[in-house]
Amino acid sequence: MNTAELSAIAQAMVAKNKGILAADESTSTIAKRFNSIDLESTEENRRTYREMLFTAAGAQQYISGVILYDETIRQKTKAGEPFPAYLAKHGMLPGIKVDLGAKPLAGFPGETITEGLDGLRERLAEYHKLGARFAKWRAVIDIASGIPTRYAIDANAEGLARYAALCQEAGIVPIVEPEVLMDGAHDLARCEEVTNAVLDSVFTHLFAARVALEGMVLKPNMVISGKKSPQQASPEQVAEATVRTLKRQVPSAVAGIAFLSGGQSPTDATLHLSLMHASGPLPWPMTFSYGRALQEDALQAWAGKPAQFGGGQQAFTKRAKLNGMAAVGAYKASMESAAA
Repeated sequence: MNTAELSAIAQAMVAKNKGILAADESTSTIAKRFNSIDLESTEENRRTYREMLFTAAGAQQYISGVILYDETIRQKTKAGEPFPAYLAKHGMLPGIKVDLGAKPLAGFPGETITEGLDGLRERLAEYHKLGARFAKWRAVIDIASGIPTRYAIDANAEGLARYAALCQEAGIVPIVEPEVLMDGAHDLARCEEVTNAVLDSVFTHLFAARVALEGMVLKPNMVISGKKSPQQASPEQVAEATVRTLKRQVPSAVAGIAFLSGGQSPTDATLHLSLMHASGPLPWPMTFSYGRALQEDALQAWAGKPAQFGGGQQAFTKRAKLNGMAAVGAYKASMESAAA
């Protein structure tokens, strides 16, 4: 697949008023989500939950694509249609998580390296046959005393670049996800400093690996105070710092930016995204690629009960709609109480 074709897919992923649903939770992660509604994490329950999200009426107006997990890309709707085929038919691009998770980085306590490059070329070929048109790889950078180190940043950036190059070779658009975690006690300025360093390294390695920036989507963290910090930045400060950092580090050739929510509440993630569009024209489309921040309301409304399947779908469509409005700067907090 040539750069023009990859670019067309990437542009569709960040189309106006639309964003990406991250439904690629591992089996262990979704079990934790199901625990919150006292539901057993069986394959059928996971399938039903994903079908509730994918088939929600009106969702395709605000969802451009869906990141699937290895199990999910092989599952079908109740009517027997493979999920990737259903999504594609309804105007939502099927994607796939391909990394094998963050593992301890030898010799660097408290830091991780994302694994999954071995055999990735062959896995990408299979996923393309199954219908995947984009992929996701997450690198995790933690902030604490003495970390992150330059070595950990560069090692993860190189992994992202090698993954992205393999994706493009396979005709698959890579979502490049370097996540600076918001779990620590750091303030906004420290997050901005680390995010600048991480993005600088990522794009240096992407360029060295000959990745076509027009055929990729960046999935960064927002620049935000750590959850344990006594100094919590305002929504306006988060938006300003994030846009400032991205303008400094992200080349204008990149097809688009789709933020991760990183543990923010659904309303915070939506508000921050909307405020980022207040600073004037941006070099690239900026939208969302949320997991929990898109799904939490729907999960609670459904609660694993067949009679509440429709209610879960309505909650999901409402959240997707609000984020679609945030992706063009049109969201207001007062909309939360309005009907979907």
